[in-house]
Amino acid sequence: MSEVQDIDAVPGYRSSRTLRLGVELRRQLRRRRTKLLLGMVVVLPVVLVIAFGMGEEPDPDRRGGTFADLAVVSAPNFVVFGFFVAGSFLLPLVVAVLFGETVAGEASWSSLKYLLSIPVPRLRLLRQKALAAGALSALALVLFPATALLVGVIWYGVGDATSPTGDAVPFGTSVVAMAITTAYVVVQLSWIAGFTLFLSVSLDAPLGAVGGGVLAVVLSQILDSITALGGVRDYLPTHHAFDWIDVFSTTVDWTDMANGALLSLGYTALFGALAAWRFARKDITS
Repeated sequence: MSEVQDIDAVPGYRSSRTLRLGVELRRQLRRRRTKLLLGMVVVLPVVLVIAFGMGEEPDPDRRGGTFADLAVVSAPNFVVFGFFVAGSFLLPLVVAVLFGETVAGEASWSSLKYLLSIPVPRLRLLRQKALAAGALSALALVLFPATALLVGVIWYGVGDATSPTGDAVPFGTSVVAMAITTAYVVVQLSWIAGFTLFLSVSLDAPLGAVGGGVLAVVLSQILDSITALGGVRDYLPTHHAFDWIDVFSTTVDWTDMANGALLSLGYTALFGALAAWRFARKDITS
């Protein structure tokens, strides 16, 4: 598809008015897959409560054990366990789906070429799609701990965030820790956003882009479990996925979280640049 030259010179046309972010967000929010993803992150805490309700009654004064053992001691512990459960697959899946369908979804519906012929500049289309997917991903990643905290307070009440080592963080401090954790998870999962965005502009099948993103997460997790790789694991995108646990301690060490955030942002910038380069040169036929 040939690029339109000097299109902003056409009377009444402004490229900045095409594919407005608010319009794209409303369009994506109305989609069934978006509602399903948001519904999953809201329902999961309730499912966990039901699952724990089918087990033995916990000892509220218990110290030690695993995070699963301590999950029902207090609302903060329940949120921490929820992050461990969802952080391995569900939350990465949400990001992969939302970003994997940005461009590939339009191509699969044969609507991409019509969007570009409006005309919407290619890089603006990619940016608006990425911003909409990013906003919805952030919404899902914030909605999950917020729902888990509400469910935890209702079922287990307020209390200290207790670690298996015996550290106890007061409820107020633990709420701040949850907010920091949420922000860290958003940043840490940004590498999936960049990678699946690159796959989305490279493929015409959204399933391939989403599947590729999920496969990358699984492969990174598998490689990270192989201790023989030594220092190579430090550069795997999932190596620092759960370093947010450091904020739920009486003495916080920010080193690992800082390294994880910088690593993820580096991958995001790399794949984002590759996505822009690929999309600007891609022959659009669908």
